[in-house]
Amino acid sequence: MSFRAETRAWLEENCPASCRGPGETPGGGTKAPMTDDERTWLERAAERGYTVPTWPAEYGGGGLSQDENLILLEEMRRIEARPPVAGMGTAMLGPTLLEYGTEEQKKRHIPRIARGEVWWCQGYSEPSSGSDLASLRTRAEDQGDHFLVNGQKIWTSGAQFADWIFCLVRTDPDVPKHQGISFLLFSMNQPGVTVKPIRLISGASPFCETFFDNAVAQKDDLVGEPNRGWTIAKRLLQHERAGIQSLASGRTRESGPDLPDMARAYAGERDGRIADPTLRHDIAQHRMDSLAFALTQQRAVQEAEADNTPGAATSIFKYCGANLGKRNSDLQVAMMGTSAGDSGLYSGETEAEIRRAWLAGKASSIAGGSNEVQLNIIAKRVLGLPD
Repeated sequence: MSFRAETRAWLEENCPASCRGPGETPGGGTKAPMTDDERTWLERAAERGYTVPTWPAEYGGGGLSQDENLILLEEMRRIEARPPVAGMGTAMLGPTLLEYGTEEQKKRHIPRIARGEVWWCQGYSEPSSGSDLASLRTRAEDQGDHFLVNGQKIWTSGAQFADWIFCLVRTDPDVPKHQGISFLLFSMNQPGVTVKPIRLISGASPFCETFFDNAVAQKDDLVGEPNRGWTIAKRLLQHERAGIQSLASGRTRESGPDLPDMARAYAGERDGRIADPTLRHDIAQHRMDSLAFALTQQRAVQEAEADNTPGAATSIFKYCGANLGKRNSDLQVAMMGTSAGDSGLYSGETEAEIRRAWLAGKASSIAGGSNEVQLNIIAKRVLGLPD
């Protein structure tokens, strides 16, 4: 049996119907709610290594080649199967540990990420250290076999559900700011950690303030060398801004009903086409840009080095993907107009979700590195322009 046929048969048998189509992808861990079907899908996929298909099998991955992974993603899209697990563990920390972690760290942390047992959050930004991240002031004091961490992080996505955090800390305040930073892993389930969710205009609270008061990080969970964490931090951001799974699948950051379907519902049809010519043009342009973006992502993966580690060009994908997602939401809201919520064309909850996504999407050009930061990286690292 070919790999495609085998994969198709396995997915049909093992992916529950409720885990297909639109919906949230669980982040795993011990605190966030999951349905029975979501847990079943996660456990079955993890057993086969399909939560992280291209990671080495020895750490719980599927050990798939890039071609096999593309087939898996295509077959998942065919039945609209949602990923069995998602989050910072699979998208960011895992790939970084595979490159920079010790063998002991890989064996201890990566299989748990692959099985969805741990929800990870990111401790980077601080109230006074956003775009100038290297100015961070959260400190870690060496206590022999462990560090004591004190300080504050902000915009800590999903911290209220997190079991562990990967955190940038200052371990040497007497050297240039980029040289005194270390990359630490430690548990969020300890007395020295306080989390306060931040309510956003969209009504959701995906971000948090996180406070550390003598939180303990073991020496065994220092990734890389002391005071050399900036290099690791930058590599992880490259994974954050692209995500190899997203690149391979050619997906953009879009949500809600299909644009042409919405246009036919709200604007009507004429001669089998969307009635409003301006709207028809805008949707066609967006669709062409999205397809070009997806094809460029797939080509980047195929041209990547053997380990598929993203480079500086991923900032292009982050920048373009954020803008495409915002344009998608803008078109959806423009089509609904003043009738949103009582038009009867879509359920009130669906229209409410579209409005919330539109509000939340405004942050996409800031979160994970602002558009301005991405353009600076593109200018310096991709185009080679002078400072």
